[in-house]
Amino acid sequence: MGIVVQITEQDKKARPSKLKDYLQLTKAKLSIMVVYSSIIGYLLAPHAGFTWHTAVLMAIGSSLITISANIINQILERESDKFMHRTQNRPLPDGRMKAPEAWVLVIIFGVLGVAIICYFFNFLAGMLGLLSLLLYGFAYTPMKKIHPISTFIGAIPGAFPPLIGWVAATGSLSGIENFGGWSLFLIQFFWQFPHFWAIAWVGYDDYLRAGIRMLPSHAGKTKYTGLQCMYYSLTMIPLGMIPYAIHLSGTLSMWVAIIFGIIYFAASYMFYRRSDNSSAKGLMYTSFLYIPVVFLAFLYDKL
Repeated sequence: MGIVVQITEQDKKARPSKLKDYLQLTKAKLSIMVVYSSIIGYLLAPHAGFTWHTAVLMAIGSSLITISANIINQILERESDKFMHRTQNRPLPDGRMKAPEAWVLVIIFGVLGVAIICYFFNFLAGMLGLLSLLLYGFAYTPMKKIHPISTFIGAIPGAFPPLIGWVAATGSLSGIENFGGWSLFLIQFFWQFPHFWAIAWVGYDDYLRAGIRMLPSHAGKTKYTGLQCMYYSLTMIPLGMIPYAIHLSGTLSMWVAIIFGIIYFAASYMFYRRSDNSSAKGLMYTSFLYIPVVFLAFLYDKL
């Protein structure tokens, strides 16, 4: 009996705290990218100026919406996550947290995030945030097990953050004066395909065990994935020129976007040629640089 008690106490000590479980649910790295692009979108809008008050409110609102969507994703995938090495120790698949508790967090974070955007900015921006949450949680997540088109579906809410930031500043989506927001949406939308597919290639075995289909070909790891990455990364070059063409930003940022578009395409080409994990990781790391650098260049060079 003494041995059993000792093992139980050791197990309890090894279990993460409730706070760590909550932090793990947030997927903080993903939330940081969302917050960054939403703030950039806000600041690039006409007549928008930087204040810490605005930046903090935008960061809080957008991160809460993202966290809510991330938790929905983990609730719906809690069974399949048990089969993936990188996810099996999350609170839900490990059994440390039950689904009802996670749903409470979804509601709290989601309502607070949308309310903050609606109240401190405008209703339209808040509704775009809500739409992105619903698309990510209830369209993209279940489709991942059904068809590779899930990548296309997921890229829509994934491209919303800079557009939400833009609308938070302007209060509108229509008119030629708001095409700047749509240009940021298009850039982030097309950027995601090589980004997602590189990650899916590296984690292919994990995804396969979980029954998740992320690569564009039903045949799995073929050169077709690299070919598709080349196509989507090539579009980044003309897309990166749109902010200059519509007088949103200057010549310097246009060249930064062109250069990084070429780098993105080159990484995709290497992935196509080699079609291995090393080249997939190279493309993945390149994708991590593109949005932060190019969007910051647009902001620095704003007209």
